[in-house]
Amino acid sequence: MEYLVVKWLHILSSTFLFGTGIGSAWYLLFAVISRNVRAIAVVSRIVVVADWTFTATTMVAQPLTGFYLIHLAGFPMNSRWIVWSIVLYVIAGLCWLPVVWLQMRLRDLAARAADEDTALPPLFWRYFKAWVALGIPAFFAFLAVFYLMVAKPV
Repeated sequence: MEYLVVKWLHILSSTFLFGTGIGSAWYLLFAVISRNVRAIAVVSRIVVVADWTFTATTMVAQPLTGFYLIHLAGFPMNSRWIVWSIVLYVIAGLCWLPVVWLQMRLRDLAARAADEDTALPPLFWRYFKAWVALGIPAFFAFLAVFYLMVAKPV
């Protein structure tokens, strides 16, 4: 029973982690594409809150529940699928840390532009390009981790 509860928590937290990431990216991307400064200001503020509320907590919950599942199931830590899952998770996490910083900068720049009724500054667009560039490898790393968790290839 303990294994099933921890596995449920692990799957639930991965759903929140990936779902919040995809949802936040989707809404911020399309708000920015709209070039509506007020919409971008609102969406970027909500994305930052969602990232701290859901992504940050599940980024911690995932390895805790994952390592406990490995222990409960008796999987060897040197199994290739576990090692690759950890490597890919770390890559995604290393992409996420600067993304959070970038999102806070995007939020602040968009809020200032909305308050002053001006266009977004060039710095916003540089940060946005970096945000996209870091989001792509994080997305594919998480997809690969999902595959590894389900398939557990040898």
